[in-house]
Amino acid sequence: MSEHSCDVAIIGAGTAGIAAYQAAAAAGADAVLIERGPGGTTCARVGCMPSKLLIAAAEAAHAARQADLFGVRVGGVRVDGPAVMRRVRAERDRFVGAVLESVDAIPAARRLSGEARLRDARTLAIGAETLAFRSAVIATGSSPTVPEPLRGLGDRLLTTDTIFELDDLPDSLAVLGGGPVGIELAQAMARLGVAVTLIDSGTTLAGLTHPHLVEAAAEIFADAMTLLRETEIERAETAADGVLLTWRTADGRRGEGRFARVLAAAGRAPNLAALDLATAGLPLDADGMPHFDPRSLVCDGGPLLIAGDANAERPILHEASRQGTIAGRNAAALARGEAPEAPEPWTSLAMVFTHPQTARVGAPYARDATNRLVGEADFCDQGRARIEGANRGGVRVWSDRAGRLLGGEMIGPAAEHLAHILTDAISAGRSARELLDRPVYHPTVEEGLQTAFAALLRAESEA
Repeated sequence: MSEHSCDVAIIGAGTAGIAAYQAAAAAGADAVLIERGPGGTTCARVGCMPSKLLIAAAEAAHAARQADLFGVRVGGVRVDGPAVMRRVRAERDRFVGAVLESVDAIPAARRLSGEARLRDARTLAIGAETLAFRSAVIATGSSPTVPEPLRGLGDRLLTTDTIFELDDLPDSLAVLGGGPVGIELAQAMARLGVAVTLIDSGTTLAGLTHPHLVEAAAEIFADAMTLLRETEIERAETAADGVLLTWRTADGRRGEGRFARVLAAAGRAPNLAALDLATAGLPLDADGMPHFDPRSLVCDGGPLLIAGDANAERPILHEASRQGTIAGRNAAALARGEAPEAPEPWTSLAMVFTHPQTARVGAPYARDATNRLVGEADFCDQGRARIEGANRGGVRVWSDRAGRLLGGEMIGPAAEHLAHILTDAISAGRSARELLDRPVYHPTVEEGLQTAFAALLRAESEA
């Protein structure tokens, strides 16, 4: 058995792990990066990038079909499924290749390949090798969860890790999960000509929670697909022509449908089981998650830190990158016997790249909050949105009673840009009044956000 030692061990070479290695090394620590493969980060290989490639193809098809709105006549639109998927994979592989190059640039002596398992609070086993460390960062990422009724469907079951390997688009698809990933892929597939049914057991949709926006989203997305909300899958079985699903709605009605494929998009779970965390003496909850400080990322009971999707705190790329950096710096500090830092979290920011886009910023919506004011605006008659033929959806923003912005949600055109404006304002402690004092060019979609701020000021004056 080969034995090694280091100051900081980083388990996982995804977004958080790479950032942790770079931060630890920059802090002067002797760091080692461990990857079991295949590598390339969740975002590049099976997440953000391939999904956006599929969405881009879907938006091209949708734009061609909608050209008549502007007096532009387009002949019949034909989607070449194999060509769509070939481009998705080719461009995806370019992104993955760039990530792998960055990992390969790390000196070979600072990298180990294999699945890591804790032997005790300061030692890892990686195959036939052992690695003693002073501190370690757990950045093992996550894997798709598959609900019990869907297990056993074989290759007719797709996950967010396998859908991009399809050679062609299926004739029909059932998507389980109406969260960000599920709704993105469902709408993209529908716009590419797939008959899609989306099934979700909850009352929220596309990351939105404000009831008016959830209903607006449901109406918009139902244009492209069959949408079954507050619906539970009871049974799934293979059939000669695909999969037969049976479900029950909130009011007790049963239904069933046959689909060529089923996509499980109901979330991802941290990859922790193989680590054997209990061996390190860490207190674990019922799901096997260690208790940790969400600011310093240090786990209770040991010189271990946990970052990125592995801690399930904020499983989004920019958060994983920042958490990796914090964890790497703190791991280096712990290895030197110094106290870790505990920076304040960023203002929460989450987006969904449907058409129209959705976004959620800052403090969550609270229906019964008595210390908040809410301002609203709709895009239905917003000038620039009408010009672009994208006049659907709306914005809701909320503040405390002193007018300081706390959070907001939106579904509409350019939501990704409006959300950044709102995020920056919340982070800076701005009020709606301050935002209204700033120039906004005409005609832009940003004027819709100003309308919501103005409504918030009216609510403030009436409170």
